Amino acid sequence: MKNAHLLLLLLVISFSCGNRDDSEVVEDPTYTVEGKWLWSPDPDNRTYANTMYEFLNGTRYTSYADCTSIFPCANVDFNALDASDRIPGTEAYTFEDNYLTIDGTAQRVSFDCDGGILVFENGGKLWRLSSDCQ
Repeated sequence: MKNAHLLLLLLVISFSCGNRDDSEVVEDPTYTVEGKWLWSPDPDNRTYANTMYEFLNGTRYTSYADCTSIFPCANVDFNALDASDRIPGTEAYTFEDNYLTIDGTAQRVSFDCDGGILVFENGGKLWRLSSDCQ
């Protein structure tokens, strides 16, 4: 009887400690380009941003903030821009399978900083206005 209990205990331990894979498959988050993005002439520094692109329902709009090298633009300057500040002319865009196509020119893009930085395959970057990413 003692051997039966020992055998039962060993069976329970072996089944509970087996090579069971309980790991979840974690999918990459899905980001969108919709919204307001900042462009800086220095691709490594958002501080010098003076241009805002707004991607909205397949149309890209462009606005410029009134800043100088002495007084760089801040989020408040870009947040103050509205539809009346957009420059004339727009560009059509699509975003599908990490390809951003603007007026027929497609580029593969990726996201950094939890979706706060849009990185183009050619090294260019845009910073999402609502992010704290630098």
